[in-house]
Amino acid sequence: MKTERNFSKVYITDKAVRALKGGHPWVFADEITAIEGGYENGELVDVFSAKNRYMGTGFINDNSKIRVRVISKNANDKFDNAFWERRVKYALDYRKTVMGDDFKCCRLIFGEADQFPGLTVDRFGDVIVTQCLSLGIDKLKDIIFPAVINALRDMGEEINVLYERNDVKIREKEGMEEYKAFYEYDGLRTDTGGKTIITENGIKYNVDYINGQKTGFFLDQKYNRLAAAKIAKGRRVLDCFTHTGAFALNCAYAGAEHVTAVDVSKDAVIMTEANAVLNGLEGRMDFKCADVFELLTEMAKDGKCPYDYIILDPPAFTKSSSTVKNAERGYKEINMKAMKLLPRGGYLATCSCSHFMRDDLFRKMLHSAAADANVELRQIEARQQSPDHPILWNVPETDYLKFYIFQIV
Repeated sequence: MKTERNFSKVYITDKAVRALKGGHPWVFADEITAIEGGYENGELVDVFSAKNRYMGTGFINDNSKIRVRVISKNANDKFDNAFWERRVKYALDYRKTVMGDDFKCCRLIFGEADQFPGLTVDRFGDVIVTQCLSLGIDKLKDIIFPAVINALRDMGEEINVLYERNDVKIREKEGMEEYKAFYEYDGLRTDTGGKTIITENGIKYNVDYINGQKTGFFLDQKYNRLAAAKIAKGRRVLDCFTHTGAFALNCAYAGAEHVTAVDVSKDAVIMTEANAVLNGLEGRMDFKCADVFELLTEMAKDGKCPYDYIILDPPAFTKSSSTVKNAERGYKEINMKAMKLLPRGGYLATCSCSHFMRDDLFRKMLHSAAADANVELRQIEARQQSPDHPILWNVPETDYLKFYIFQIV
């Protein structure tokens, strides 16, 4: 190392060395062979190979299976305020470039993809919503959050609220408490009702950033919604797992003859209907609170399908590698049912938001579902998450969203 510093030293296995050389930033607990020096969880440590070669610097946490999250491989980096301010500016400049006019409503920081392990920062107009899932980042929030706010304001952007959505159970595994709270900083409000209105693809949405899922709205399907809407004109659409109605509203806005939005959550259905009214689209839509699996089964039994376009946007059926097989069965069931229900020449949009359900597995499942449904699939588009959720090729966890549009032939 060119620079001497007082960080503790963590020595790792050859397997972990290969992973770091390959670009993956995690060191797991069973990959550590020795530690020199004392430390507190959430502090920075230097990582070395068995041959005493510097491999990087990262946050250590004994509570986590991911024992060290590497944030830099530059031995000369000084991890001061200026370091994090540069990182923030780099992330924001990237979004400004790739999102263009959509910069006002996008993900500003996407965890490991931006070298902020475990950190999510979403922007909904003048509202910022954050989620910290790693202890090291959580300890630095009073440096990082002001850096985000000030950088945006320097760009001429109005920011009035920052809300922390740290109500996630995984925080307990990192040794942190769950909570939700307004963040206090110069010029920020803490007296709002926790709701705002955003515009995406020309459509307005009510966003509940205090009680809505994750940070309040799923931004990653932004351009997939446009792709789905392109073929919706004049069609009768069934939008399954509608959540806040985003796919349904995009299709109705694009001129669909009629759209049915379905979700098992009553609150989601109420929010979808409110969003339809907000956009003057309620006359072309109806709303059902129902289990999608049961609904598709009932339609199949009745032998009636008034739809020629079905959209499947389910929640992640698996959040670990151990449950992938069960998830695959769930994905196959809903896709096969949809394929059977659709008429020849009908359309299917389908996706998975779990990175454990790899694209090759998802494609294999779709092949099998089509065979069992006795149909063929004509692919129209294959897509992924929007570019404000960038994919690092050496970090497969950042590559999670699969989205396909087919014609049934």
